Amino acid sequence: MVLESFQVGTGDVLTVMLHGFLGTGRNLRSLAVAWTKADPRRRILLPDLTGHGTSPALHPDSDLTTLARDVVDTLDAQGFTGAVDWVGHSLGGRVSLAASLEASERVRSVALLDIAPGPVPVNLSDSGYVLDILLKAPPRADSRKDLRANLIGNGLSEPLTDWILMNLTPDGDGVRWRFDRDALLRLHRRVTGEDLWPAVERPVHPPLRCIRGGRSRYVSDESAQRLEDGGCPVAFLPDAGHFVHVDSPQDVLTWLMAP
Repeated sequence: MVLESFQVGTGDVLTVMLHGFLGTGRNLRSLAVAWTKADPRRRILLPDLTGHGTSPALHPDSDLTTLARDVVDTLDAQGFTGAVDWVGHSLGGRVSLAASLEASERVRSVALLDIAPGPVPVNLSDSGYVLDILLKAPPRADSRKDLRANLIGNGLSEPLTDWILMNLTPDGDGVRWRFDRDALLRLHRRVTGEDLWPAVERPVHPPLRCIRGGRSRYVSDESAQRLEDGGCPVAFLPDAGHFVHVDSPQDVLTWLMAP
């Protein structure tokens, strides 16, 4: 399945950057632009993952492997041949690890933005909390303002609300959600339970690295040590939350560019 995507840069060092749950490729655009300006050799593909943004809908049994296959299909369709560098935030990082298992010949390296390979405990899943509130919202409304009030009234913060509202699309004289919320719920339940440690702990794997936010709970100290033991160095940004590329963009760029 070919996904909606766009490219940044014109170099010959091919890279794919993958967003997190409920996001789109646009979430990583600023980082991609900064990277290609600092390193003109880069050409970066930013897709909307399956079921996100304006990409095709999820299949009922979609999991991390099927999402990874769709990214590979999109790389092929956009002329990104051979092995490429994969950079993934949250869900995108887990898709990148799945790709390293499913299509290892297409993965030159993996950079994880604040995500670990193990199953994500329900009580640690910020995306699960957001999704619970999102599912309480009506399927459409007369205006963006109405849906904004609904989400905030149900406990979502204003910044997260405005981010989620990027997924609205016009519907007659109102607006509706672009994505299928029930399908995303099924996907979320499936992918948070998947164990991707084999991608790190097998005898041979592509170069892996991880950067974690000090204010985030997604990469525990135990997981960080296990990653290090598996040959995946872990960098630490003490003042960043889960969205490390938003909270500490220059630090993340410096880390990406490090040899």
